[in-house]
Amino acid sequence: MLRDLISESKALERVFSGEELSYNDGLELMDNDNLFTVGATADLVRKSLVGDRVTFAASYYMNYTNLCAASCQMCAFYRKGDESDAYTLSPEQIEQRVGLAKQMGATEVHIVGGFHPTLTLDYYENMMKIIKKHHPELTIKAFTAAEIFFLSKLTKNSVKEILSRLKAAGLDSMPGGGAELFHPEIRSQIVRGKCSGQEWLDTIEQAHNLGIRSNATMLYGHIEKPHHIIDHLIKIRELQKKTGGFITFIPLKFSLDNTELEQNDLVKHECSSIYDLKIIAVSRLMLAGVLNNISVYWVAFGKKLAQVALSNGGSDLVGTAFSEEIYRAAGKPTTSSVMELATMVKEIGREPIQRNTFFKTLRTF
Repeated sequence: MLRDLISESKALERVFSGEELSYNDGLELMDNDNLFTVGATADLVRKSLVGDRVTFAASYYMNYTNLCAASCQMCAFYRKGDESDAYTLSPEQIEQRVGLAKQMGATEVHIVGGFHPTLTLDYYENMMKIIKKHHPELTIKAFTAAEIFFLSKLTKNSVKEILSRLKAAGLDSMPGGGAELFHPEIRSQIVRGKCSGQEWLDTIEQAHNLGIRSNATMLYGHIEKPHHIIDHLIKIRELQKKTGGFITFIPLKFSLDNTELEQNDLVKHECSSIYDLKIIAVSRLMLAGVLNNISVYWVAFGKKLAQVALSNGGSDLVGTAFSEEIYRAAGKPTTSSVMELATMVKEIGREPIQRNTFFKTLRTF
C-alpha cells in the first residue's frame, strides 16, 4: 500500500531510487498533503540509516547572559541591560553551575548567550579554562556561529583567531543556534542585528575546518514559506558535503509567546502539529545520505508529539535540558531526566541509547 502511494510522488520515488532530492523535489514534499506517506517514507530512511536506536544526551543548558546587542523579532529572551532581570554570569558562577550539572549526571554543558556589547575575549577564554580545569571530563558545547561572528566584529579579531583561541582554551564543539532561516528574504523579517545567513555558514565552515564540529538548526513555524525551508536545508546539505562537520540537524519550532512577532500581530498562533511532523520528515528526506541524525527538540514539541516525530524520521531527542532559559522565556516546560527520555523511547518500541556529544554510546537501557 505504501509503495503504491509513493508512486504518486516523483520526489518520493527518487528517495527509493537512492537519488539526492532537488530543490523542486523539496517543494513537492512541502506541498504534499499526505503526511502518512511522507512521514512513513522518512521513517524508512531513518531505519535504514540508524536502525531502531533513539539517542539522547544528558546535557546542561546554560545562558551566560541575556544582554544582547541584537533585538530579534522572534526572541523573548534578550534584555538591553536596564531591566530588573538582566544578568551576566561570572566565569566562577558558571563553573559552580557546571559542577552542579555534573552531580546531576550531565556529560556535556551547552553554553550560549546574548550578544553582550562589552565582554572581552578574555571572558570567554576564562570561561572555557575554568570549566576544563575543574571538570575535564565534560564536553563543552558552546557559542553559536552568530555569537562567534559578533565577537569577531566586537573585538576586531578574525573569526579564525576567535575560534582558535577558544578551542585552545577548551571549546570542544558548537551548538547550531543562530541559523534561524538563511534566505535573506525571510531573515530580515525575523532577525535584527545578527549575522546574515551566509555569514553564519562561513563562520561554521571555519569552525569545521579547525576541527570544531557543530550542530545545525532551522527555526520554522513563523512567517516563512516552503521555499525558505528548502533553501535552508539545501545549504546545510551542501556545507555538510564539503566539511562533514555537522553532528546533527535540529528543526526548532518557533515559540510565539512574548515575542515581537506576537506583539505586532504578525504571527497569531504557533504552527500545527501536522506542520511540525512534516518539517521533521522533509528534513530527514532532504538530508539523507549526508547527515544521519535528525534531532527532535521535545522542549518545543512536548513529549507526546516528540514521540510521533520519532516515527516520522526523527532519530534523536535533544536531551535532558536541566536548565534552559530561552524556551522558558516563551512559556515552555524545559526539564526532563534520562529515565523519562528512555521511557518515552521504550513506549514507541524503539531502543533508548544515552550518547555523548559526538553520538558515541554511553549507556543502553
